[in-house]
Amino acid sequence: MRPTVVSIALMFPAAAMAATTHIEAYYAGEILHNADGGLRSGTAYLDDAGITVQTEFKSTSGDAAGTFFAYFLYNNGTTFSPDFVGDIQGISNIDAIEALRVYELWYEQPLSDTVSVRFGLYDLNSEFDSIETSGLFINSSHGIGADFAQSGQNGPSIFPVTSLAARLSWNIGGGNSVRYALLDGVPGDPDHPSQTAIKLGGDDGALHVLEYNHQFSSGTRAGLGTWMYTADFDVIEAGNPAADPRRDDGNNGAYGFVELPVYSSAASDTRIDAFLRYGVADDTINTLDSYFGAGVVATGLLPGRPDDKLGFALARASLGSPARQALAAEGTATERFELNLELTYSAQVNGWLRLQPNIQYVVNPGADPSLEDALVIGFRFEMSTSPKAISHEWP
Repeated sequence: MRPTVVSIALMFPAAAMAATTHIEAYYAGEILHNADGGLRSGTAYLDDAGITVQTEFKSTSGDAAGTFFAYFLYNNGTTFSPDFVGDIQGISNIDAIEALRVYELWYEQPLSDTVSVRFGLYDLNSEFDSIETSGLFINSSHGIGADFAQSGQNGPSIFPVTSLAARLSWNIGGGNSVRYALLDGVPGDPDHPSQTAIKLGGDDGALHVLEYNHQFSSGTRAGLGTWMYTADFDVIEAGNPAADPRRDDGNNGAYGFVELPVYSSAASDTRIDAFLRYGVADDTINTLDSYFGAGVVATGLLPGRPDDKLGFALARASLGSPARQALAAEGTATERFELNLELTYSAQVNGWLRLQPNIQYVVNPGADPSLEDALVIGFRFEMSTSPKAISHEWP
């Protein structure tokens, strides 16, 4: 879950336009301990800090005229999964190399009441393959499915490296909406991963993503998405290791999800929500051929704690047959899947502090039969700026 932050609002005058700017800041720290299994036992401290600036422009008549957004991100560079667990999916969604970077920088322009376009450095997962209920969980696969996250030469345009993108959004009506995005196929510079870089051309190709959503009157939301790269990729096959790998285009995949309210009680402020997600990827190019995720979140279980959340989720990433056969030909045995089970509790202490203990159990870490199942115990805290508002009225 990306940290929840609060706003500082500033009003700036213009001859024919007004601007409202929201400045938000947060810091998240996390202690993770691999108690058993995986690569080795050990403890690490990860952190994630960010500042966002969002300016909404309006004409003097009050009509929306556009939005500018900037997001500056810092991570301390301590990694956990590759050092202690060896899992595929990523124990923590803030696990990243050390970097101070411009994470997002885009401008959005409404074309009508129902259509808008957005252009710039863009986090694909902020609007695509994004499930609100699963945002509680710390494992990376509950942010974006492992099938999609593995794709591309440097991953898709998601945390911690984004790419240049153009996004079109259309609210069709009747609870229906469609989004399409065209993105640079290689976010950042793989040779300099800590830098903010925009490199177009060459063999990068482009990433196309299309997603349809429907919001039911019951509160249930369902989505279907598909993605495709235009670049050529090495084909996974068991053959002569000395030969040049065969290359092919059409690296693609699809996913679907549903999140739904299960129970609510106005009298006790208790609510239970659930989600399901399933996705597939071309197994002739990608190591994982499918992913399944599911979870349930209970909010306000304890009296007087309406914002606290208790959640349990599972994430199962499956290896494709071509990848397993190619590894077997090299003498490397694999399991069919990796399974992550996560239990977590989020306590909203006050308006600026949230505490979240977490337990994860990893079955078949890295789909490597030589690794024992891993038990990870974690604790995350998040601090955000306190609410402030500054406004000015001009004659």
